[in-house]
Amino acid sequence: MASEEASLRALESLMTEFFHNCTTNERKREIEELLNNFAQQIGAWRFCLYFLSSTRNDYVMMYSLTVFENLINKMWLGVPSQDKMEIRSCLPKLLLAHHKTLPYFIRNKLCKVIVDIGRQDWPMFYHDFFTNILQLIQSPVTTPLGLIMLKTTSEELACPREDLSVARKEELRKLLLDQVQTVLGLLTGILESIWDKHSVTAATPPPSPTSGESGDLLSSLLQSPSAAKLLNQPIPILDTESEYICSLALECLAHLFSWIPLSTSITPSLLTTIFHFARFGCDTRVRKMSSVNGSSQNSVLGQERGRLGVLAMSCINELMSKNCVPMEFEEYLLRMFQQTFYLLQKITKENNAHTVKSRLEELDESYIEKFTDFLRLFVSVHLRRIESYSQFPVVEFLALLFKYTFHQPTHEGYFSCLDIWTLFLDYLTSKIKSRLADKEAVLNRYEDALVLLLTEVLNRIQFRYNQAQLEELDDETLDDDVRSRVEKGQLQQTEWQRYLRQSLEVVAKVMELLPTHAFSTLFPVLQDNLEVYLGLQQFVVTSGTGHRLNITAENDCRRLHCSLRDLSSLLQAVGRLAEYFIGDVFAARFNDALTVVERLVKVTLYGSQIKLYNIETAVPSVLKPDLIDVHAQSLAALQAYSHWLAQFYSEVHRQNPEQFISLVSTALEAITPLISSKVQEKLLLSACHLLVSLATTVRPVFLISIPAVQKVFNRITDTSAQRLPDKAQVLVCRALSNVLLLPWPNLPESEQQWAVRSTNHASLISALTREYRQLKSNAILPQRKVQLEDTKVIIHQTLSVLEDIVESISGESTKSRQICYQSLQESVQVSLALFPAFIHQSDVTDEMLSFFLTLFQGLRVQMGVPFTEQIIQTFLNMFTREQLAESILHEGSTGCRVVEKFLKILQVVVQEPGQVFKPFLPSVISLCMEQVYPIIAERSSPDVKAELFELLFRILHHNWRYFFKSSVLASVQRGIAEEQMENEAQFSAIMQAFGQSFLQPDIHLFKQNLFYLETLNTKQKLYHKKIFRTTMLFQFVNVLLQVLVHKSHDLLQEEIGIATYNMASVDFDGFYSAFLPEFLASCDGVDSNQKNVLGRNFKMDRDLPSFTQNVHRLVNDLRYYRLCNDSLPPGTVKL
Repeated sequence: MASEEASLRALESLMTEFFHNCTTNERKREIEELLNNFAQQIGAWRFCLYFLSSTRNDYVMMYSLTVFENLINKMWLGVPSQDKMEIRSCLPKLLLAHHKTLPYFIRNKLCKVIVDIGRQDWPMFYHDFFTNILQLIQSPVTTPLGLIMLKTTSEELACPREDLSVARKEELRKLLLDQVQTVLGLLTGILESIWDKHSVTAATPPPSPTSGESGDLLSSLLQSPSAAKLLNQPIPILDTESEYICSLALECLAHLFSWIPLSTSITPSLLTTIFHFARFGCDTRVRKMSSVNGSSQNSVLGQERGRLGVLAMSCINELMSKNCVPMEFEEYLLRMFQQTFYLLQKITKENNAHTVKSRLEELDESYIEKFTDFLRLFVSVHLRRIESYSQFPVVEFLALLFKYTFHQPTHEGYFSCLDIWTLFLDYLTSKIKSRLADKEAVLNRYEDALVLLLTEVLNRIQFRYNQAQLEELDDETLDDDVRSRVEKGQLQQTEWQRYLRQSLEVVAKVMELLPTHAFSTLFPVLQDNLEVYLGLQQFVVTSGTGHRLNITAENDCRRLHCSLRDLSSLLQAVGRLAEYFIGDVFAARFNDALTVVERLVKVTLYGSQIKLYNIETAVPSVLKPDLIDVHAQSLAALQAYSHWLAQFYSEVHRQNPEQFISLVSTALEAITPLISSKVQEKLLLSACHLLVSLATTVRPVFLISIPAVQKVFNRITDTSAQRLPDKAQVLVCRALSNVLLLPWPNLPESEQQWAVRSTNHASLISALTREYRQLKSNAILPQRKVQLEDTKVIIHQTLSVLEDIVESISGESTKSRQICYQSLQESVQVSLALFPAFIHQSDVTDEMLSFFLTLFQGLRVQMGVPFTEQIIQTFLNMFTREQLAESILHEGSTGCRVVEKFLKILQVVVQEPGQVFKPFLPSVISLCMEQVYPIIAERSSPDVKAELFELLFRILHHNWRYFFKSSVLASVQRGIAEEQMENEAQFSAIMQAFGQSFLQPDIHLFKQNLFYLETLNTKQKLYHKKIFRTTMLFQFVNVLLQVLVHKSHDLLQEEIGIATYNMASVDFDGFYSAFLPEFLASCDGVDSNQKNVLGRNFKMDRDLPSFTQNVHRLVNDLRYYRLCNDSLPPGTVKL
């Protein structure tokens, strides 16, 4: 025994040394190696058994258990059966003897090790594994231990990791399902008996305001008075031990519910019991009591009891999240909802002592979260199922949800509740669309609830009603929660913007359902705040330096600040509703919309005339941004009605357009003073966007003749005037170009005045590009650094404007594009001439290629073939192998962007139908395969790869006949098209590149390229082509299977499975008779017997679901066998 004793002492001192903060990393590595070598020895487990029973050192115990874990999960197959029996009997004895004294993490680890043995050996070699757990649970002394074992078993056996064969996984799940009824019965018994035992002591509750809630609006929910009575019992006071057992039992239930199907084993009595425990979370007295008694022991107890409520709600939510509900379970569900809404009613009950909000603040935050999750699941998954039950009062439920939403103690809680309302409104909208006949009945049922919701959400965004809460919201920092933004496709926004946006979405959804109600609720509120704003004029006084707002009292300034913030929010709300006034409802809602637009035009003009944005105020840091924001929002709201204005224009342009003309002219009077470099950017950009919308969406014929617009023309083309900031300059130029280029609505071609407009457009572009066109003459000369920077600025400013102009008309009529190209022609030629001079300045090349890409996408027809050829040839000549290497390897992201844009241009070229650009194909393919591909093939970085493979895909997809010439005659004669193959070497090289890309770690590229191959197969029958079928098919299948076996792209399992099927299905006979045996024969790490089993288990199915299932089974079992074989001791004889 001495050696064991000595080993233990040595191990203890090693462990202490390892975790000592003075030990160097070098020494730690030595110790680690020593410990690993010890663990690998055959028979090391005997030492570990001794260590476990003889040490009090936590590190040593943890290490010993890790040795056992490794032995069981990785080497069990090679352990002699006598040793296995010994381990199976010793470890549970050890657990029983020491479970009360072991630290909890050691005890849990030991439980897991025993469960791991069960995972391997139950029921064949460890037949009493599960019965032992049941006995532990039933014996009062070991109940907690039994529950920990049960939960671990559920975790490890129901959804095991991949170190088991598929057959064993299925066997374990079946074995566990056989035990479910017994286990649920036991757990119900434990929870019920603890509840009953402690309820007796609380048989006479003290009279309290919360008991005796019998005359309730929801008493209709609980049909049986006994159920209501049960739920009204006071909550028992549990001792610590009982509390602990209940929490373990609820944790077990939550895990079991995550994988067992809904069935009658989940009995009504179990559900009722879980609901009893859910009440622990919503009982504020529990927390009160703990705080009154004052001792920390008691407050911990209070938290524990709150935790029971959280755990019970977790169980309920696990059941709720299952969408597939068997018929016989529906009634149970209804009962669950009834009981949960009883809880909801309890939480939101007002009484003298508490407001609802203060009650919610007292509850555990996690409990509120779980409860909100429950409500979300109810609305999103089960509402359509439950709404049809006549005994379920949906309207009363909404009333409770309303109370719950608007008394949330945190912003996040409120957002989550708004999400639930959004789900409900979506549900209503789709229900009405599918049952138009019942529209009125449905709306009448919910009308009051929706109007209430709308009013309250509107109040919540106004400082007038909700100042304290709104002032807590941050309106400075942009939200960093990138994940939620990306999911919702939103821009970065501050906390305040998010709050406003989510609220306005709810307002808009109600507007869609109840337009007149929504409008009559919102408009008067807007009016009130507008009165204040329009009334400011009387307080404007002229001072020595300019105009001043004569409101100085602190209280008045604060009230004005709140009113302006509210006006800004309400303007956004009115803008958000613009879409509900157009289309089919234009005539019906015309008067409301006209009222809004007239007000908006008046407000924008007022703001621009009295120049509130430049006014001095008593609190400039607050009121000035407020005034600017209101002005900007009024312009943005008016912009939102541009589609309405366009429809108004098309209705009235023949009869009496005076009203329309007056609206547009006044709007332009409001815009033009703001188009100046002296105006704050926020306001300037709002004005520019409105101008663009008027020019692009509304397009009135008289725009060009309005003095205000001519003024803007003069300002932009006047070289002496100060240039606007970049964004604004681009927008104004787009608007002016569109005024001249876009066809006027409602007029025939003969009245479009193209000749005059064409001349005007040419002179506009000429003025905008004057400096740029002058660059051509001195581009060839070497430039000094300062001069180069100036040149770069001119190039950047001009190309950003031109690119935007082309982009904005790329989808318009041929005539517009013709005129546009005529005006641009000289600048395009200048750009091409400048390109070689700047080939080594990747920032300039980047902008030039952006411009050319836009030209190719929008105006390639207008540019004509000869010039397009010249451009492509110039680029092909410039991008030599050396230049490409320099760009990709040495110029970082800008250089890569340049090459990517060049490839994008080529994508446009190779997609062009007809024969025009076909002569370029050979040089484009050779550029890809001989110049770009070799540079990037070996780089791990994803740069350029996605664009290159998209180009290769487009070459194949749009130029299939370049590779496969199928003659009609041949297909008629043979009954099957056996095409002639051309350019075979290039085709093979491209396919080879696709194959290589599947061996690289980049998952996005893998997904994209797999999609391309599948598309080529769907559209052009790629996998059926002789060259693919005979020389590549099974190479691809092999690569895909290897990827699955290596688990390198696990997120794409499903896509890889489908692609494998599509390839194999071209030649199932070949797959089963030749490929599969060869694939198995080439697999290392498995013996011939295991290979036979793998082959036999792969059934010769020819349908997609069975085939992919077989593929995943093959992959799983192959990995499992390798794992087993790796763990066998050297020299083991395998039978």
